[in-house]
Amino acid sequence: MDGGALPTWALYAAALLASAAILRVLLASHRKERPPPPPGPRPWPIVGSLHLIGELPHRSIHELSRKYGPIMQLYLGSQRVVVGSSVEMATEFLKKQDLVFASRPRTAAGKYTTYNYSDIAWAPYGPYWRQARRLCLTELFSAKRLDSYEYIRLEETQRMLARLAGATTGGAAVLLKDHLNLLSLSVISRMTLGKTYIGEEAAMDVVSPEEFKKMLDEFFLLNGVFNIGDMIPWLDFLDLQGYVRRMKALSVKFDAFLDRVLEEHEDRRGRAGPEFVPADMVDVLLQLADDPNLSVKLTRDGVKGFTQQKIYFWSAGHDRRGTETSAVTVEWAMAEILRRPEIFEKAWEELDRVVGRERCVEEKDIPNLPFIESIVKETMRLHPAVPMLVPRYSREDTTVAGYHVPAGTEVLVNVWTIGRDPAVWDSPEEFRPERFEGRSVDVKGHDFELLPFGAGRRMCPGYQLGLKMVQSSLANLLHGFRWRLPEGAAPEDLNMEELFGLTTPKKIPLEVVAELRLASQVYSL
Repeated sequence: MDGGALPTWALYAAALLASAAILRVLLASHRKERPPPPPGPRPWPIVGSLHLIGELPHRSIHELSRKYGPIMQLYLGSQRVVVGSSVEMATEFLKKQDLVFASRPRTAAGKYTTYNYSDIAWAPYGPYWRQARRLCLTELFSAKRLDSYEYIRLEETQRMLARLAGATTGGAAVLLKDHLNLLSLSVISRMTLGKTYIGEEAAMDVVSPEEFKKMLDEFFLLNGVFNIGDMIPWLDFLDLQGYVRRMKALSVKFDAFLDRVLEEHEDRRGRAGPEFVPADMVDVLLQLADDPNLSVKLTRDGVKGFTQQKIYFWSAGHDRRGTETSAVTVEWAMAEILRRPEIFEKAWEELDRVVGRERCVEEKDIPNLPFIESIVKETMRLHPAVPMLVPRYSREDTTVAGYHVPAGTEVLVNVWTIGRDPAVWDSPEEFRPERFEGRSVDVKGHDFELLPFGAGRRMCPGYQLGLKMVQSSLANLLHGFRWRLPEGAAPEDLNMEELFGLTTPKKIPLEVVAELRLASQVYSL
């Protein structure tokens, strides 16, 4: 060996040390370049921030946002969650970086109760979801399609008025949500399935009303629970709460029901031959399944997933925790108006002037009823049926408001907090429909201070139907009856607490007394 040369091991060691130094510099540089994560509470081992979330998660998260700001990071178990609680953050997540946050998290409910994420609500972003959204917008919920079903909505509204007129005879009190739920479920059943499976007019050939109700109750409950396995994946196999077992059992029952529904529709289409005209959404979906031009074939399970989603999205069980989204909004509106009875007088003046007292309110009347629309907007601001929008999921690393949000982060937008932001709304805790008079704020995803249906790519594709149902049913309730609380109940004592689930209904359902105020033929079928 040359006396001046370094040993081989020394050369290797020097190279290794040099590489380590370079790597350290690069990592330090990368750390300096990458923004910090959003502020938030320090997570505990295993449970993360779950110990900070109470029975009303939207309120718990609201309080945390007051401490940590309009963007904050939580850990629900091991799942990183970023929450936006301001107009600016909603705009960032749902508009400016809509595509980055266009996917959905994987959950047990999505896997077991929606045909392995085959419905539009829980499907991850990709070719299947893009096609599903297009079909919803152009086929299932197009303006032309919804107009063709207007007669169903009118007939069921008239049935609701007749039922209420009969139920309140002699000053008897009624639970308003029961009538609202039955209205919504009857409408969506007829629009989707071609018949209703609940109530006095229920079809009994496929499933009994009791069985149908139990399935919907279970479906709604299981899609609104906090499943430990979703938040702590390594505990998933234990199914500690038993929810996955129940999801699997429900999927078997619902699949058998939908199989029979599809067979009925296929038989009817076969008998009609080439003269067949689709009569409901299942007919439309079965035709689309036969379309060879679809970029992603719509399978039979896909048809079932679409059908199931249409049923549960607008309807729900009739227990205290499962209440249909439009029924939730209308019940809250009536509760708030009962606390400010002068609103009745203003609404009646508008309704009598535009509609008169010889007929019920029709959808064509709504554009001429701006005060009714203001009541709806104010209710959706103060009592959003879904207080935190359905969670989104980041598809790639990004930066939001100067903070690093990595791929695989779940994102929540707390519209409940936005609706109470004093920087946006004067006296935000007060119910004041007049605040919307003369303002162009809408609920269609354009104005980020009012987002009951979301915004951007993942906005509710059926929001037009939901809006029609809320406006029409509220207008007809106000037009058709004079309302008061039962004897001995004072408006100021009305309980205004909510429950949390897929929707946030009143904790104590609204019990009311109604007196007829229109011509008798309005309440006749």
